[in-house]
Amino acid sequence: MLPLFEQLRERLRTQPGRALNLPGLALRESAVLVPLFERGGEPWALFTRRPATLRAHAGQISFPGGARDPSDPTPLHAALREADEELGIPPGAVEVLGMLDEAPTVTQFRIQPFVGVIPGDLQYRPNPAEIDVVIEVPLAELLRPEVPRTETWRRGGEAHLVYFFDYGPHTIWGATARILVDLFERARGLPAFEALRAAAPRHAPPK
Repeated sequence: MLPLFEQLRERLRTQPGRALNLPGLALRESAVLVPLFERGGEPWALFTRRPATLRAHAGQISFPGGARDPSDPTPLHAALREADEELGIPPGAVEVLGMLDEAPTVTQFRIQPFVGVIPGDLQYRPNPAEIDVVIEVPLAELLRPEVPRTETWRRGGEAHLVYFFDYGPHTIWGATARILVDLFERARGLPAFEALRAAAPRHAPPK
């Protein structure tokens, strides 16, 4: 396992994700897996794009996951089940490193993100009803200083900061981008993460 993954596991063990505290607001439980893997000695992340035909989140880039079913004993079970159903990632192939902060969505969900390491040579089996495109991204590309950007959007009379990450033709934004920001904030200061960030390329990725 890469040193970054080992260090991140220890960081998430000592600083686990926090639950949402929104009194009076009932949100439906959901969970996602933030799949990381090693390729060529470097850390990568896995994202998916939802089909444009879906009623909710059509065309958006996300991590594998979804609503917690009554049959799911825990949110982690939900994240692993969804990753299996969407991409054919066997739960036994995921080495869970820990969890990030729970995040709310405008669609009235609360997302519990779990960071996990999957095999770098895993053969995905995307479910066409849920997944349009599988996107693999080197973490170093997302750490380029010019990649993250923000916009201030107004919703319900309040200003909200919205994060965006561009990679080639793809734009990661919304709850997925917030989870990615939380992942990077948790990793800040780890020797392997700081080395990766310092070495992040300054050129644009291929289109």
